[in-house]
Amino acid sequence: MNPAQHGAAVVAETARFVATVKAATVKAADLSTPVPSCPGWTLADLTRHTGHVHRWFTELLRRRVQQPPTSREVDLRLPEHPDGYPDWLTDGAAQAAEVFAATDPDAPMWAWGLDQHARFWVRRMLFETLVHRADAERALGLSPRIDRELAVDGIDEFLTNLPFASLFAPRTAELRAPDRTIRFRCTDSDGDGSGDWLIRLRPDGFGLVPAGTGTTGPDTADATVRGTAADLLLLLYGRLDRESDAFRLEGDRELLAHWFAHSAF
Repeated sequence: MNPAQHGAAVVAETARFVATVKAATVKAADLSTPVPSCPGWTLADLTRHTGHVHRWFTELLRRRVQQPPTSREVDLRLPEHPDGYPDWLTDGAAQAAEVFAATDPDAPMWAWGLDQHARFWVRRMLFETLVHRADAERALGLSPRIDRELAVDGIDEFLTNLPFASLFAPRTAELRAPDRTIRFRCTDSDGDGSGDWLIRLRPDGFGLVPAGTGTTGPDTADATVRGTAADLLLLLYGRLDRESDAFRLEGDRELLAHWFAHSAF
């Protein structure tokens, strides 16, 4: 996916999020409904958090920040009552879309991840929105549907940036091992060569092995997790149980336990 597609998907995913939350208010649920995948949060908290992310990332893009910001303060303009949160979230996504359209995605810019360009923040906003949309749906007993292309891109984004996330995911610093590998492979491949990721854990850190490096065979890994792209994405974000029937686990179970105990994002 390219930055223009990422920007369009932010708007589409926000619309799905908003539709889910608004549907809750006309059924037995409401915005005080707990969100099990975000312990201690309600649907109102989840919506407010996502809207804050939209406005904060949008402000970073407006300013084209070149250094890590010293504050995350931003004018949220929150509605007085949580009932106004869904429309407020829609408005934030619209503001973001305007900034996306006015921003060169290749513009150099500080980012906490690997890609030091404006496009990093558009892609990051997309998957923050998508995963929290899934959180909202799961809180209401719905099964999230995630387009395969989006899920594949989201897995790649997660695994590419996780080695840089120790500032807010400190347990990732424990993802060390003497040259051990974990593979995540999609079972719903569409023949385009996507859907296969190899992570190497080293004594000094870990990272995604670039595709096509020839360092390992296509089926070589100390541990492998297989599932659909959508399920793998939610698994990596801690939304699904790896022991469920959705996944096929192969190889070193202790290595997989170590990964999932320390890769929480």
